[in-house]
Order: sequence, then C-alpha cells, then structure tokens
Amino acid sequence: MFVRGFLLALAGAACEKFMANTILVGAQWGDEGKGKIIDVLTETAGVVVRYAGGNNAGHTVIVKGKKTVLHLIPSGILRKNKLCVIGNGVVLDPIGLVSEMEGLKKNGIKITPRNFVLSETAHVVFPYHRELDGARELLKGKNKIGTTKRGIGPAYGDKAARVGLRVNDLIDSAKLRVKLEARIKENNAVLKSLGAKPLSFKQVFAEYNKAGQYLKPFVQNTVVLLHEQIRHGAEVLFEGAQGTFLDIDHGTYPFVTSSNTTAGGACTGSGVPPHRMDRVVGVMKAYTTRVGEGPLPTENAEISDLLHGMGREFGATTGRARRCGWFDSVATRHATMVNGIDDLAITNLDGLDTVENIKVCVAYRHGKTQYDYMPNDAQVLAECVPVYVEFEGWRTPTDKCKTFKQLPKKAQAYLKAIAELTNANLYIASVGPGRDQTIFV
Repeated sequence: MFVRGFLLALAGAACEKFMANTILVGAQWGDEGKGKIIDVLTETAGVVVRYAGGNNAGHTVIVKGKKTVLHLIPSGILRKNKLCVIGNGVVLDPIGLVSEMEGLKKNGIKITPRNFVLSETAHVVFPYHRELDGARELLKGKNKIGTTKRGIGPAYGDKAARVGLRVNDLIDSAKLRVKLEARIKENNAVLKSLGAKPLSFKQVFAEYNKAGQYLKPFVQNTVVLLHEQIRHGAEVLFEGAQGTFLDIDHGTYPFVTSSNTTAGGACTGSGVPPHRMDRVVGVMKAYTTRVGEGPLPTENAEISDLLHGMGREFGATTGRARRCGWFDSVATRHATMVNGIDDLAITNLDGLDTVENIKVCVAYRHGKTQYDYMPNDAQVLAECVPVYVEFEGWRTPTDKCKTFKQLPKKAQAYLKAIAELTNANLYIASVGPGRDQTIFV
C-alpha cells in the first residue's frame, strides 16, 4: 500500500508539471498559412516538433519584412531559445536539409545541436526515390496525382515495405555503404524498366555520406528527449505539414500525400502519446485552395483570378499557382471531426477585402443526394455541386486592424459564421503575413 501510494503521489506531482502541448494542423488542402501561425504560437512554446512529411512542404514566415521559406526545419528556428525537433515520422532529404541549414546560417540564424535536433529513426529520401516518383507520375499521364516529385511517396513506400534506410544508417559510413549499394542495385533495375537512367552508387554514396557526417552531431533519440522536455514542464508545439485532406487515410485519396497529416500523426510521428496532448489548433484560410490534382468542390475562376492578380496563392515549394475557391465549411467541419480541433486560426482574411459578395459552401449536392460531410469516393466528390449561402463583403482594408473590434462588422460576422459552421472556437484571425498582423480573438 505504501509503495502504491508513493507511486500515485509521484505521478500526481509529475502531472502538475505538464503544461499545454498543442498540435497544429492544416484544416484544408495545405498551404493554409501554418508557417506564420506556428511562428506566432512559438513565442510561448519551448519546443517545436515537425512530425510528418518531407521537403515537399513549405512554410513561409515573414519577420520584420524579411521572408523565410522553410521546408524541413521547424519554424521555431526563427526565434531564440527554442528547441526545434525533426521527429521520426518525417522522411528526410539530407542534401536538402544541409542546404536549408546553410542558407539559414548565412542569414544570421544560429543552428546548433542545442536548438536543433534530428530523430535517428527518421527515414531518408534518396535520389532513386525522386527518380521513381517522377517516372511513375509520367506514366500516369492525365491521371497524374500532381506530386512535387521530391521522392516522398516512394520513401514512405520503402518505410512500409521495411527496406528503407534511416538516419542512424545515414550517419554510419560502413552501414550506409552496404545498405545503400544493395538498394541502388535493386532500384536501378526498376528504373531501367521504367525507362529512367540508372544511378551511380559511388556518386550517391559520396554525397550522402558527406551529408550524414554533417548532420551527425544533431542526431538524437528524440522520443526520449521529448518526454524529458515535457516532464520538465516544457510546452511543445507539434507542427503539421500539408493539410487534412492530403492525409493518406482521411484525405481525397488517391490525390493525397503519403503520410498522416492529421492530428493522430503527431503522436506516431513524435512518440508522444495522445494523453500528453492538450489541444488541437486548426489553421484554415478564409477561402479554399489546393495545389495539384484532385477534387476541389468550391473551385471558382473568379476568386482564382482575383487572388492570382494580387500576387497571392503561389506554392512556397513549387511556385505553382494554387487552385482557389470559396470557403468550404463541409470540408472544415469534417476536418474538425477528424482532428478534434478545439481552436481555429483563420488566415488570409485580407484576401477578401475587395469582394462584394462572398460565398460559403454549406453542403454538397450529388444527383438527388445532399451531403453535409465529405464523401470518401474522390469521383463522387469531384461531381458534387456546392450549396452556397452568401455574405455581404466589407470592401475595406483589414490589414491594419490590431483587434477584433477594429475589423469591419461584416468581416466580424463572416469570421463568426465560418467558425460556427466549422464547429470550433475562433481563436486567431490573420490579416497579413507579418507577426504583427495577427488578431487574437
């Protein structure tokens, strides 16, 4: 009894130390402005963890007018005294990561093993993954997915097939030589069958071994590290990549990425269990966008032309023009359900400042069937017709507003309405890319 009582008391004392751990997810098809919101929330967090995806994602952060695009390193790197972690759920292009680190250093951003750590069990993206990605996409022709051809899907495929190489292989020259030679031999045969050129083992080994030795000081058991940080009271922000509807299980399959971009991915991609998570913040635009192929029920030429004409909505990673449409509350309501979203950060409100009549999709119609949730069949979703309600636009600039009360009444009403339709609390309204253009509601 004494031992049991002592353990319960110890557990209680430990629980008192646990503070708010937040998962931040994209509630649409990615590109929702997560980079900025992560940067803003990192002010009060001690640790920022990237838990899924690869360098096919891009987070854009603007600080004091200076634009920084991050592909792998968590956005917390732009703030002092923050620990940034790449978790085990990420697939890592080491050449790309080294280049990103060197670029940040040239811009005066300090990166050391004290503020940046890499999981030893993250899987590695190799050149054969990129070659396979491109060759397979080419073979699909008009049925292509719209992949970035960064090798992300094939790398996750190797992980699932249990033939992937991990960071702990990358940083051990002897292991890397043996394992990489076998993988290149096998993949060269596949590439040849697809009409692609074979790879030189000698060249790939030299490049990746060099990158591995560069990254070696940053490699740790990040699961143990994160649990230690939480036990000592650190607040952790889990940084999602892409968006809910690009999730491999819950997205508009097959037009998805190859990882779990939803809140559950934060647990599997970091090793931090669900009961250590305190809340989920969902980021969404005041309208809807997506990059690549696949259904987008509210896609609209008028709003696309408007936003592209303003110089908005071009991919941070690829530079591709994003497809644009009206706000889709069916999708965001579904995202709230799948992720357990508590609070909303609504971005790009200022993108609608000149629109006279703003449409919001509240349901889908497919033949005689009406949906208030997203059908799982991508073909059915592509054939759905949106059911809209209209809001009167405010037609005045919002980018200088500092508080919710300073926003035009019609903008306030619009934000409240889309939050209510999404079934989550309005937490942040963003009226521009800068840190100071963030309104806490």
